[in-house]
Amino acid sequence: MGIFVTNLPEGTLERLVEAARAVRLNAHAPYSSFHVGAAVLDEHGNVSVGCNMENGAYPLGTCAEAVALGSMVASGGRECRAIVIVGTGETLITPCGGCRQRIAELAVDGTDIYCVAEKGDETQRMSVEDVLPGGFRL
Repeated sequence: MGIFVTNLPEGTLERLVEAARAVRLNAHAPYSSFHVGAAVLDEHGNVSVGCNMENGAYPLGTCAEAVALGSMVASGGRECRAIVIVGTGETLITPCGGCRQRIAELAVDGTDIYCVAEKGDETQRMSVEDVLPGGFRL
């Protein structure tokens, strides 16, 4: 993963990737079998994780990013400093529109979004502005 410079302390990105890969195994995905994990770093250096949860009433499913961000807030974190998203297989996935807005609302300047393959080293780093140009903020 050392293919680009990150603003995170040494070893932090690896720790986030490991956490996202591990939590994705807990996903509730009986319909698609597409497991997603996310790990968020907050302003205290804490890592919060989440996995996707599908539901037979499809609009009621929950994205891994939303679960991880909710866990961060429930644990007392207020600022998303970085987020890692891991999908199934070799596919790099990016956040859906709703999660892009969720990330933008909790992100601080310099927050990076890392999309990582389940296996291997393929990683795509994006800024919040990359995924939500002109995003709405109060």
